[in-house]
Amino acid sequence: MKRLFVPILASILAMQAWAGVTFEGSRLQVIQISPESSTGLNAVYVVPDFEGVTMKYTAASTSATVTWQRYSNLGGGYAEDVSVSRNGAVTSLSLSGTTDMGYIITEGTSSTYVWVIDYAKHYLDLQGLNIADEQECDMAALTPVGTGDRILYYTINGQQKEISRELTLTYSTQEYSEDSEEYLTVTTTSSFAYLQETIHTKAPLCSTDFILSGDRFLRQWGQEQSVESAEYSPIAVEAYTTATEEEREADNEKTVEGSQLGGSAPVVITFKAAVTEAAIFREWQFSEYSEFDDISLRFTDLEFTHTFNDAGTTYVRFMASNNDGTCDYYGDTYEVFVGESALQCPNVFSPNGDGVNDEWKVSYKSIIRFECTIFNRWGQQLAHFTDPSQGWDGKAGGKVVPSGVYFYAIKAEGSDGKKYNLGGDINVINYKQGTGTSSGDSSSSEE
Repeated sequence: MKRLFVPILASILAMQAWAGVTFEGSRLQVIQISPESSTGLNAVYVVPDFEGVTMKYTAASTSATVTWQRYSNLGGGYAEDVSVSRNGAVTSLSLSGTTDMGYIITEGTSSTYVWVIDYAKHYLDLQGLNIADEQECDMAALTPVGTGDRILYYTINGQQKEISRELTLTYSTQEYSEDSEEYLTVTTTSSFAYLQETIHTKAPLCSTDFILSGDRFLRQWGQEQSVESAEYSPIAVEAYTTATEEEREADNEKTVEGSQLGGSAPVVITFKAAVTEAAIFREWQFSEYSEFDDISLRFTDLEFTHTFNDAGTTYVRFMASNNDGTCDYYGDTYEVFVGESALQCPNVFSPNGDGVNDEWKVSYKSIIRFECTIFNRWGQQLAHFTDPSQGWDGKAGGKVVPSGVYFYAIKAEGSDGKKYNLGGDINVINYKQGTGTSSGDSSSSEE
């Protein structure tokens, strides 16, 4: 049986107490743990080594009646009397040669219930840490070399409980940073109650070494052990994706209700993905089907911009896999909806600068090609534009045209393939602000 290393000059008495319970003879601190009240125990004590240690109970007076009992995993109902030494108000029991046990110490009508553990019989011995031959995509498997069994105790009713050793496994992984918009390397720690035959932890997303340290008791006694693995090469794949739609502020473009992405064509969206170290193969996939039964487009760039011109719904997702294709990742599906087209033309406006109906504009939705020409009655071109969000301000040669009838000719195409060949008249009404009279006079003529 291994003994704990005790530094020279460390021969101070370690004393822990609950309702008069103390320990004498231990050169390291006896660790007291407070169990749940449902256990019926007042305290659980972890003694570094029972050899040479005496457990004592101090009564309220020298005349107080004190009895000791002890019990095993069967519970307090099977407790047996224990012979103890007494010196005045102090009763004591040598723990040398004994094992983990529960004790019931009764003074008069009051009882104290404790469980005492000999750590030397559960000594943690870390000798090595190996990476298992078989690995899973989401979990890393490690095989430690050494011993560190479960540390158990029993309640008054004989119910088994466990004290965690709080073994710590420290390693590097990657986490997405919204500030830098990339995966950054971070340190993470997992905790384990005892030294398992195989340790499983969340698979690291980058190359790393694993460090296993412990336990909580050796740590508190200044004797913590650590072992380190060889370098682990990641196989798990993860990604973080975004889809950002280009916004338009055209007051004459109709919106399409009920769609998070998309609406009136052309819909311009920038797709972006950040990936972890093992993501060697990666692509964006486009499909008309939500289950991606048929993929119509593929893009391998992590970031790109795509214009959606066709009416209907397109499903977009990002996928990535490691070098040998054993682990893959599929991101959230983005649903992009493009509505059917519409195009309507007004036939009157008043470009008088009053802020109301000062510009002639079409009302449109999902128009992907557009050409509009404005003429006067003699066929002279006054304006020409190819963006449906634009309009005619009623000017020609920098001056507002006189009131009268003008004409438009439009050729356009919608997201649904619909062709538009429109023509009609535009009535220009130039009222002077605040007068209600036309700004034109009898001698003026159209441009």
